[in-house]
Amino acid sequence: MEVVGEAANGREAVEVAERLRPDVIVMDLSMPVMGGLDATKQITEKGLPTRVLVLTVHAEHQYLLPVLQAGGAGYVLKQAADTELIQAIRTVHRGEAFLYPTAASMLLQDYRRRVSANEDHYDGLSEREREVLQYTAEGFSSQEIADRLFISAKTVDTYRQRIMDKLNIHHRSELIRYALRKGLLTAPTD
Repeated sequence: MEVVGEAANGREAVEVAERLRPDVIVMDLSMPVMGGLDATKQITEKGLPTRVLVLTVHAEHQYLLPVLQAGGAGYVLKQAADTELIQAIRTVHRGEAFLYPTAASMLLQDYRRRVSANEDHYDGLSEREREVLQYTAEGFSSQEIADRLFISAKTVDTYRQRIMDKLNIHHRSELIRYALRKGLLTAPTD
């Protein structure tokens, strides 16, 4: 390992990264002029071949996800730097991610929460939208759905379009597959 440069603030870190193109940057979150999070994002957006490893005192969940979303490849706490920093640098240099154990646990909890929310809320669909989705997937026409839900056929069409927009679906067949995946329908058995 060789230290090829240093920066006193985030803006300078971006400039140094562009000029020197290091394999790995060890970035602090709390820096003057431009914070480490913004610097990490800019370095990532520039498409530089540099991997950013964040070294910080902040163990809170509120910092971890933004670092990863900004393109950070790892997250090391300063209080663990004496035992983990070298390993973390080598890990991100190999193209892998490095997270301290409680950070990995936080990500897993966040993932489970999001999966649970999607299952419970069907990717943000309202209850009425789920009803229209289910009847549509079962093959009912707009008028038949309208009669069952005591709304107009035009309102059914509006709900269907909203559903397709929310789910980024473009064909009725995709709605049926989505309804099957979510357990709103059961596949017919022959």
